[in-house]
Amino acid sequence: MHVLERLLDGVRSACQGFTDNRRTTKNLVYSMSDIGVAAFSLFFMQCESFLEFQRTLETDRRCSNAQTLFGIDKIPTDNHIRAMLDDTKPEALQPCFDDAINELSTHNGLDAFTRLDGRILVALDGTEYFCSHKLHCAHCLTRKRGKDTTEYYHSMLCATIVAPGHNHAVHLMPEFIDTADGADKQDCERNAAKRWLTSTKPSALTQHRPVFLGDALFACQPIVEAVQANDDADFIFICKPELNKTVFAFVGTAPVASCSRHQDKGIVHEFRWVTGVPLRKQDPVSVNWLEITITNKTGKITYKNTFITSLDVNAAVVADIAACGRSRWKIENESFNVLTNNGYNLEHNFGHGKKYLATMFACMNLLAFTFHEVCDSIEDTWKQARLKAGKRTTFFTKLSTICEFGVFPSWASLIDSMITSNLPPSLHASASP
Repeated sequence: MHVLERLLDGVRSACQGFTDNRRTTKNLVYSMSDIGVAAFSLFFMQCESFLEFQRTLETDRRCSNAQTLFGIDKIPTDNHIRAMLDDTKPEALQPCFDDAINELSTHNGLDAFTRLDGRILVALDGTEYFCSHKLHCAHCLTRKRGKDTTEYYHSMLCATIVAPGHNHAVHLMPEFIDTADGADKQDCERNAAKRWLTSTKPSALTQHRPVFLGDALFACQPIVEAVQANDDADFIFICKPELNKTVFAFVGTAPVASCSRHQDKGIVHEFRWVTGVPLRKQDPVSVNWLEITITNKTGKITYKNTFITSLDVNAAVVADIAACGRSRWKIENESFNVLTNNGYNLEHNFGHGKKYLATMFACMNLLAFTFHEVCDSIEDTWKQARLKAGKRTTFFTKLSTICEFGVFPSWASLIDSMITSNLPPSLHASASP
């Protein structure tokens, strides 16, 4: 479990640098590292009561899994955690997301994600993680529900590594959608995408020549130019006639190339494409347009969509480009759906705060998910335990439950016990009367 240990070391290091506004030494019972890692442990273990159980173990046995597994010297109270984390911007966790990508790259964990001659696909999409009619802060977005009801909510732009035919997804550091002080207009997904693309957040993937995927919201010149600001980066974005009128007007009068691929069971994939298409009327960026239509053996259309891309399109690669464009949906299926419905409870209110608490908790949730995906990819012992448990939720239920009744000296010891269904000798000894 050396990879997981290194990742957790990185979390401890990042948390130690969290904003600490305590003014007197009387309150310095808990380090910022203990406070931050304690919060992260709840998301990693997928158990809101994890710290409560560890406090009980600490009382009974003078030691806990919070200490041995997460390196927490003293376990802070839940209220103290919320109060102390409210002042720290979630960007403080950026190095932890980069560590996850570096571990995957070092141990060939990214190989399963590579497509288009060794490139990495990054799907961009927004999602909400908090909503209330009462609780709100300066960073909340707002919308009207009826005449008299205002809804307050938080949203973020996620950037997630995906691949067609692969059922895993890995998050990069997200960009939070919140309106800055003094702004005339409410923040939006497009603005967040431009900020993310022109920040240092994509830097961990630079050497992998990322190809960015997105829905029709991103098929506009400002986003395309933001992608092109990254060296060796390209894009495949869905485009729609109602949103990209200039593109479709040009395609309607241009020579169209086409080819088809016949699949099993009479399924036919038909492709059409046009190169050198202007994205807008004034000072346009030139893009390539492609269309995919899938029909079954009876001739019924089962799927049809159109994309714009900066990649060269020809008969040899059009099928692969279309498959990669379609994999944008994996950010929904392999990420958002899992985060919402399979133990992570992304939309649950873990604590709202007045400044950054809600965003920090959402970021920790994504980071825990990413660490789990890294372990699923390159930690052999972890993979054995996951395979034995079956469902993801079953694995984490067992993981948190077994930690209620004994203190494990290491992650290797804990995960091995889940594989063998045998407790290590040290736990047998500590359980003896």
